[in-house]
Order: sequence, then C-alpha cells, then structure tokens
Amino acid sequence: MEAWLERVLHVGSRGELLWVLFGLAAQLMFTARFLVQWIASERQKKSVVPIAFWYFSMLGGVMLLAYAMYRADPVFILGQALGVVIYARNLWLIYAERRRAA
Repeated sequence: MEAWLERVLHVGSRGELLWVLFGLAAQLMFTARFLVQWIASERQKKSVVPIAFWYFSMLGGVMLLAYAMYRADPVFILGQALGVVIYARNLWLIYAERRRAA
C-alpha cells in the first residue's frame, strides 16, 4: 500500500510520504474553516465568522507553514507566515473583547 501511495503522490521515501500526508491533512484543516463559516452563516441567515473559523485558520495555517518550511518554498512560507500573524491577531482581539465585556 505504501508503494502505491508513493507513486500516486510522487514521493520517493517514507519520510517524504509522511510530509505529503501531513500537508494534505493541513490543507483539509484549513479548508474546514470555510465549512464552519458557511454552516454558521446558513444557520443565522447572514454572513458570520465564528471563532472556530479563526481556530481552524490558525491550526491549518501553522500546519501549512510547517509543510512549506519542510519543502523550503519561500513563496509558500511568506504567504502562510503572514496568514498566521493575522489569525493570531484576530484571536487576540476576540479574547481582549471578551475580557473587557466580562
């Protein structure tokens, strides 16, 4: 089975296969944020961004950044690093607002 996956995913070693599978899991995590946002908006019949959107963004972004660093892709690294900063800032703002409200 592993040899089949290596051929399909165009990798030459088990370590590289594990990184590609990690990258795919990261992309799925990142994609889940859109599903969370869509479902929340449909339920409220208006566009909303639930806090889970930012958690999925952060986790998927950090995972994709790790994958980009493994691949040594400067364009991918730059794009993901900036996103992680933005996701962290949004979570910080949400928690700061909640502390003020409490």
